[in-house]
Amino acid sequence: MSQPDDTTHFGFRNVPLDNKQTLVNSVFHSVAARYDLMNDLMSGGLHRVWKDIMVTTLNPPKGDHPFALLDVAGGTGDIALRAAKAAGSGFRATVCDINVDMLRVGRERAAKAHLDDRLAFVEGNAEALSFPDRTFDGYTIAFGIRNVPRIDQALAEAFRVLRPGGRFLCLEFSTVDVPGLDRLYDLFSFRVIPELGRAVTGDADAYRYLVESIRKFPKPNAFADMIRTAGFARVNWQTLSGGIVALHSGWRL
Repeated sequence: MSQPDDTTHFGFRNVPLDNKQTLVNSVFHSVAARYDLMNDLMSGGLHRVWKDIMVTTLNPPKGDHPFALLDVAGGTGDIALRAAKAAGSGFRATVCDINVDMLRVGRERAAKAHLDDRLAFVEGNAEALSFPDRTFDGYTIAFGIRNVPRIDQALAEAFRVLRPGGRFLCLEFSTVDVPGLDRLYDLFSFRVIPELGRAVTGDADAYRYLVESIRKFPKPNAFADMIRTAGFARVNWQTLSGGIVALHSGWRL
């Protein structure tokens, strides 16, 4: 339980811990309708490659073998739709997001792809999931965990809802580790992305926050330690595109 003086970061600002979720919600309410378009523009389409790598790593089974995926903070359905297309008829995904506007976009996309019979969209909080223990075979979260106020609680919940043998995968922005690229990345992040956000969504501040939140997220080895603390085994990670993103993996044994 948080105390009245507990604080956390919202971008580069410190805010009361209990206020962060409301602030994050306002960001995604503002950008939901053009969130996927902005992902394409900000990454030059690379986010599609990163997400494909995540789904390939998840390796959902073909055929009619049952497989239940929980995709958290995945409101627009990007990961769940990719996984459903890669999997067999036994695959089902539950997309859980705290933001109703993002979920609305996801439902529309699933219906358009004729996959709404295999994907369910549920409003929920990553820190307090409404699902029973040991429900899912896989848990994915892509570019969402850095927005969670209490990351340790979200990781504990991921462990709780996974069945023994279930896999946790987290795709998140990381720390650029290529000399020269790091300076170009900072310049693009702080100068270009907020203005791009202003032009496309009408909200530069939302994308300024998103850029700042990347810089506040733990380094890959520190985040791996958090995953282990939550109970996961065989924890590892790989960096992609010069360290722009990292894909972390862990198993519930």
